[in-house]
Amino acid sequence: MVEQGKLNLDTPASQVVPGLNETKVFVGWADGKPVTRPPKRPITLRHLLTHTAGFAYELWSTDVQQYQKAMGIPGIGSCQNAALTTPLMFDPGERWEYGINIDWAGKMVETVSGKRLGDYLQENVFSPLGMTSTAFKITPDMRSRLAKVHQRGTDGALAPIDFEITQEPEFEMGGGLYSTTGDYLNFVRMMMNGGKGSGNQVLKPETVALMSKNAMGNVKVRMLRTAIPPLTNDAEFFLGMPKSWGLSFMINEEPAPTGRSAGSLAWAGLANTYYWIDQRKGVAGVYMTQVLPFADEKSLPLFYAFEKSVYQSMG
Repeated sequence: MVEQGKLNLDTPASQVVPGLNETKVFVGWADGKPVTRPPKRPITLRHLLTHTAGFAYELWSTDVQQYQKAMGIPGIGSCQNAALTTPLMFDPGERWEYGINIDWAGKMVETVSGKRLGDYLQENVFSPLGMTSTAFKITPDMRSRLAKVHQRGTDGALAPIDFEITQEPEFEMGGGLYSTTGDYLNFVRMMMNGGKGSGNQVLKPETVALMSKNAMGNVKVRMLRTAIPPLTNDAEFFLGMPKSWGLSFMINEEPAPTGRSAGSLAWAGLANTYYWIDQRKGVAGVYMTQVLPFADEKSLPLFYAFEKSVYQSMG
């Protein structure tokens, strides 16, 4: 939509989604009630795509959890519109914090297109790329192949749990889809090949180049400190290495010990699903498990080992 001139990265996002005008910055607590103030500057699409708007997930913020409890706000997994009414933890553009930003970006897509997010993505991304098993709604065929999520207990053992995004959502959550490794590889290939995949030019090469460079200035990605240990450990990729964010990927600014080039793209999903895109060396990979907590003690090191073995196999 930015490529088409329908959205702008740096104008106030509230011009598209008025609800963002009501968002305040959390200051603290007084008599058990949250204290907020207006933000110093408006939220933009760039802020949302780089996770610098100020939003956070309750997974890594006790303040968000307490605010939800005090104000009766449901968790983001409920896919209720009220879940998007949590405050900012800082002023837009001043820090990086992983949060509900992509959900708001999805709202912007819906407003401009006049379509549900899943329908827009199906027409403009999934279908052109041959991603036949990617959707918010689980089809009967997809359900027959659905992997069960397992959670690691305090004894280290894994046990299956019921874990599913609601199938009748008020809004389709931009921060999470059902998919397969093969489908996601099609998306990754598109980012590797200048916006082209399955014979279709989904994005212009210039757009892919823009998405693939630092889009948040001097702000750096930081460790995510767990606020819900059963669902996530403390998480940071390549601890201590400077990392920035593109539109919308983590970018390692130095070569990684796995063999990944500086300037590569990567990120992850909660149940230990990971990918990386090394445009410089022309290699990418997707690794998917269905294990909690995030940054699992066995799954994350196995991803690193998988990635390293790919580079070693290249000679």
